[in-house]
Amino acid sequence: MSFQPGAHLSLPSTESHPLLGRTILQIIPDLEAGGAERTTVDIAKGLTDVGARALVATEGGRLVAELQAKGGVWLPFPAASKNPLAMAINVRKLALLCRHEGVELIHARSRAPAWVALATARLLRLPFVTTYHGSYASRSAVKTLYNSVMARGDVVIANSAYTAELILAKHGFARDRIRVVNRGTNFSAFAPQAVAPERIQALRTAWGIRAHQQIVLLPGRLTGWKGQRVLIEAARILRDQGDTDTAFILAGDHQGRDGYVRELDQLIAKAGLEGRVRRVGHCSDMPAALLAAAVVAVPSTEPEAFGRVAVEAQAMGTPVVVSDLGAVPETVLAPPQTPPNERTGWRVPPGDAAALAEALAGALTLRPSARDNLALRARRHVERHFSLETMVGDTLDVYCALLEGRGAD
Repeated sequence: MSFQPGAHLSLPSTESHPLLGRTILQIIPDLEAGGAERTTVDIAKGLTDVGARALVATEGGRLVAELQAKGGVWLPFPAASKNPLAMAINVRKLALLCRHEGVELIHARSRAPAWVALATARLLRLPFVTTYHGSYASRSAVKTLYNSVMARGDVVIANSAYTAELILAKHGFARDRIRVVNRGTNFSAFAPQAVAPERIQALRTAWGIRAHQQIVLLPGRLTGWKGQRVLIEAARILRDQGDTDTAFILAGDHQGRDGYVRELDQLIAKAGLEGRVRRVGHCSDMPAALLAAAVVAVPSTEPEAFGRVAVEAQAMGTPVVVSDLGAVPETVLAPPQTPPNERTGWRVPPGDAAALAEALAGALTLRPSARDNLALRARRHVERHFSLETMVGDTLDVYCALLEGRGAD
């Protein structure tokens, strides 16, 4: 089967849109931060823009205020629970909620709430959509079964072609229901001209960056597979090669991983990189952070199902160095698949600190004209393939088709 994203038609005006007045519920554990959480808010806004009711059942989080500001409705719900008894009780709770709100379609974005949503959708005979946002490790038959709920939607949205192939390999029964909808980026917000210099300076000040220093930025939650260890080693290599003016910023929540945080701090101290490699916690102004960076690093050691940061960095015109695995080849163009003069970034073997250091050095020492040309190519590339408008339009097309099919029944 083909996994190419669908080409949706131009959305009709609100007065005539098929979703006008329809009620769609998305369910996700929380709305703190991350690609799935951001997509939930983006789709909610897309729904309200065409006159639909956009409900989100979730425990809460820092993105709730933005959801509400964009017209979405927060329904407090214990969606993060993985306790089997609590999940069984949640089916009844969600069914009551759906009946009360007149929900016509449920879209699940995480495994535990997806099992609750699947049971509820079947009980109420509602269309059920899932989005496969991650790779979902499955080292046992039980875990494979648990993960399989994300392939049990009436439509299974894959956020990249890589993810679609992964679903097919693990859950072949979903073959005819897979639809690729690439993660979309808001290119109005992620645009260099949209970021005032004061926003960049505020971050540099907060991060303790001196006037002469360049920044290598690794945005992502603090977890082993995001590659913070690899970047610390690359920073040591660059220091030993004579680089004394680059600051390495690890921007992201530790989400309770205190042991990993201590390990990172020990690695930084052992390498003598205190003050040069810094943990700065969550960053709420990513467009400014990406523009403040001289280079963005995404040194993941496990496959990224999509790679949102790499797309956003390219949108800002900031050189990006990424691990060559997962969906990255879809988002960052680089040799040998692409001629050197057409690259939009650098791809290096995962876990290879020496290769990462070499690529970072190449990006940091680009001449102004070469950097400008790279930025222009990168921006054009991501605008062509990863726009927010296309993602929203393709997702709303899925909703329309399912609701129309239900009406035909």
